[in-house]
Amino acid sequence: MRPIYLEGPGLEAPSPEFSHSSVLTDRVLTTREVIIHTGFVGLFFNGCLVSAFIAFVIAQTSKVFTHYYTEQVWDFHRMVGSGGMPSSHTALIVALTTAVGVENGTSSTLFAVCLVLALIVMYDATGVRLHAGRQATVLNIIIAEMPPDHPVQDGGRLRDSLGHTPIQVAVGAVLGVVVGLLVESLYLLGDKSGAGSGFH
Repeated sequence: MRPIYLEGPGLEAPSPEFSHSSVLTDRVLTTREVIIHTGFVGLFFNGCLVSAFIAFVIAQTSKVFTHYYTEQVWDFHRMVGSGGMPSSHTALIVALTTAVGVENGTSSTLFAVCLVLALIVMYDATGVRLHAGRQATVLNIIIAEMPPDHPVQDGGRLRDSLGHTPIQVAVGAVLGVVVGLLVESLYLLGDKSGAGSGFH
């Protein structure tokens, strides 16, 4: 959460020469703390970003097992492929949105931006991408019936696993909410106990 400063009789706004972090912690950050929370290393201390990628990895890994459940075939290519149960793109953006809401509040502008992007991603997954995949399936059938020497055969099969059904998106969204809440809450708990130095 961003600190709220009140101005009025007896209440002075903080001096601009103090950094945001020093106002939060009421002390100067050490060189080690600055290094930890900036640059590449700082990415691992970003609860919102970590939440998003953990949700994405869990969703992609889950596709191997859900594919086996429906097809009775182990296909580890599902870990890097699109489509399938659950929607990893939805899990990623919803986890990010949830984590931002936990850290900054649902009234923040940043949460509003993330929420709108999440809605667009989910709409795209069940709309444009889903129908594009179905069209690719039909085109593959047509291509298969053409003569082997036809020029269209040179391109091979079209990818037909692109979009998601509403239930796949819904499961991805639930996964994102759970991961976002858990991971970001752990990060905030660590900050309160002094593990994160309160630097944001």
